Order: sequence, then C-alpha cells, then structure tokens
Amino acid sequence: MRVVVAVDSIGAMSSARAGTAIAEGWPDAEVAVVPMGEAGRGFAQAVADQWGSDLVSGVLDDLIVNLTVGADALLVAPEPPSAQPSTGIDLHGSSVGLGRALRQALQNAATRPARILVDLTAARCHDGGAGLLAALGATADVPLDAGVAALGDLTRLDLDPVIELLGDAELIGVVPGDQTEQLLVGLRGITSLKGREAGDDPARLLATDASLERLARLARPEVLDLPGVGACGGTGMAIAALGGRILSGPAFTAELADLAATVRRADLVVTGCGVFDFAGRGGGVVAEAARQAGAALCPCIVVAGEVLIGGREMRTMGIESAYAVRDSAGDDPTGGDTTAAELAATSRRIARSWSW
Repeated sequence: MRVVVAVDSIGAMSSARAGTAIAEGWPDAEVAVVPMGEAGRGFAQAVADQWGSDLVSGVLDDLIVNLTVGADALLVAPEPPSAQPSTGIDLHGSSVGLGRALRQALQNAATRPARILVDLTAARCHDGGAGLLAALGATADVPLDAGVAALGDLTRLDLDPVIELLGDAELIGVVPGDQTEQLLVGLRGITSLKGREAGDDPARLLATDASLERLARLARPEVLDLPGVGACGGTGMAIAALGGRILSGPAFTAELADLAATVRRADLVVTGCGVFDFAGRGGGVVAEAARQAGAALCPCIVVAGEVLIGGREMRTMGIESAYAVRDSAGDDPTGGDTTAAELAATSRRIARSWSW
C-alpha cells in the first residue's frame, strides 16, 4: 500500500513532524510525508524541511521575518502583525517593510539566488506594492513609500534598479488561497471591494483606484487584468510587474515536492490540521491535498485535533472521512495542543480500516 501524508502544522508540530507522527500508523506501507504550509512560519518551515535547510528568524523594523536558503533559492516570510487589519482603506499604509526584508536578505546572501520566494501574506497595506518596489530600488516622481495617498500625481516610475538587483532569478509571491484570483482595479478590484464594504466616499474610492491603475500601467500595463495582482493590498501587482508568479503557500509547497506525481502513484492521501470545522474547512493545505487527490481519483481523509464538520460538507471538498484525535469540545475547540503521541495513536486506529 502507498500512502501520501500531506498535513498542515498541527499544534506545536510542524507539518513534517505531524506528518511523521501520522505515518507511524502505516508501518508496513510505503509512506511519503510531504511538508506543506500556508503562510508565515508554518509555510517557511515546510519549505525549509523540503529544502533540507535551517529556518532563521529575526526582527526587521516591526516585522518578524523567517528566512531559509535552499540550493540556489531564498525564502523571505514575514509574520503577519498581531494587530487586526483595519476596516476601510488605509491610504498611508505601505509595503516598504516587506521590501526592506527582501533587500536585506538578498544583500546578505552568499550568492545571487536563482529562485526568490516572498511570502506576501503579512502585507497590511493598499499601495499596490509601491513600497515594496521602493525598498528594492525603484524611483519615481512621487514618494513610493507613503501609501496610495501619495500616488495621485505619479507620472514616472523606473524599475531598472529592481530588475538589476533581482537579476535572472525566478520570482514567486505567496498569497492567501482566497486571493489568488483577486484583481487590482475595477468593480472587482481591491479598492471597490474594501471601500464599499466600509462605506467609504465614492469620490475617494475612484481616486484611489485611479492611482493604483496608474502605478500598474507605468510598471507593466499587461499585468492589470492578471488574476492575483490585487492580492495582499496589491503587492501581487509588484511581483507580476517584475515577471514573477503568484501562488498560494499550499500550491507552492505541492509544486516544490511534485505532489501531483506522488499522489498519482498512491492508494490513499492523508491530510490534516488542528481543527477541521465548517468555518475554516481545515485551511488551504487540506483544500490543496484534497484537490490533488481528486485529480488523481485517489481517496483522501483528514486527521485533525478536532472535527466539527458534517459529512455532507466534507464530501463537497472531496474528503472521504475525517478522524478526530479528541472528542469535539463544541464551541471551545482545543486542537491546537494536539501532541505527536496522540496523532500516532489516532493514526494507528485509522490504519486498521484503511490498509490493504
């Protein structure tokens, strides 16, 4: 029997550690553990585990930044700020801190990487990535690091210093899974969606949208209609304008491990998370693992600290069954403190009905 284990971080365990504990349930099977992650430290650790490298964390400005280096590759993954994002449009918020983190990592690298991976999910801005570009060396006739409010009179943008800094490296921006199709401007753009939700002044919304469109046209006009360029306050646009790709964390870690090829040879896919409930549906890792399994016509099951979702909802996701480490605690889920021993014990119980 061939089993693929591709889980999110569970409790204090990384994806790799949780996956290894679950793999103990099938001692006589051929088991492949694939580390996966969605954003921040969990995502960075999954990439580091796949690369076989160390994860280093430090503080730059107000950001906690996770760094790891693989073979000719660099990952920069800041942690999202603890404060909740404000409602409405932040006219002065900037992505410059994200750019500074990337620039410093590039300057400290022993060699110029062939692949540069930037986790954009920590961005709390609405500036179309102008601050990110500024920190990497872009120049303009208005301040690029003062938020979208400063972009109203923008007429000149020079990205040549950024292109020179990055060289021929492949650039990938990681965004939340629900933002991979997000547009930058227009009725479905970030200004329209966020501004109308907060009841902002229509005239200000139109002016803000026009500023973002002007920035994008000066950077690279063809990116305007690309999906994902509005992700994370428009920082996706900066990545696309530099010729980069926009992916979710689970999609990237699946691609890095060639999960599709591994699943095609498998008899069972096991994914998992801390709490599998109706609201979060296990998060992006569970969704990506189920998608990969569905494409290969392979059954997929979930192991979670707690399960608070019905069978009908699971089946719409392509999940055959879900197994809880503990009985559900109703409105007070505690899946976050699941241990490796509990996971292994649960896995051994599950394997009795999923072995052949």
